[in-house]
Amino acid sequence: MVEAPRELDPLTHEIIGGAIEVHRELGPGLLESIYEECLAIELSDRGLSVERQVIVPVEFKGRQVEPGYRLDLFVNRQIVLEVKAVEKVLPVHEAQLLTYLKLTKARLGFILNFHVPVMKDGIHRRAL
Repeated sequence: MVEAPRELDPLTHEIIGGAIEVHRELGPGLLESIYEECLAIELSDRGLSVERQVIVPVEFKGRQVEPGYRLDLFVNRQIVLEVKAVEKVLPVHEAQLLTYLKLTKARLGFILNFHVPVMKDGIHRRAL
């Protein structure tokens, strides 16, 4: 398993705490867009820089391909967050996160699946 730099640990702690707080307040069963917005608010309230729906360009043979990708949340321009509200996180979701990590050159990302009874079961961490 690839380890993310230790300097990201405090940021990771805030992100996981924020996700747990949002889940505690809202519970499962809502749309991804609601969780995304609420998580952005929670993380911003915790003093983090949060960008929503960040366009990630894709290049092919030196040309930018439109429309590129949109990642859900980019925290402090260091950690990619993909927000889900699905029965099960699938390999395609994992591949999506890994692609975002490569394209942004971020070292750490999370899939946060809010469609779980307990949020700790919905946290999937990946590092490059």
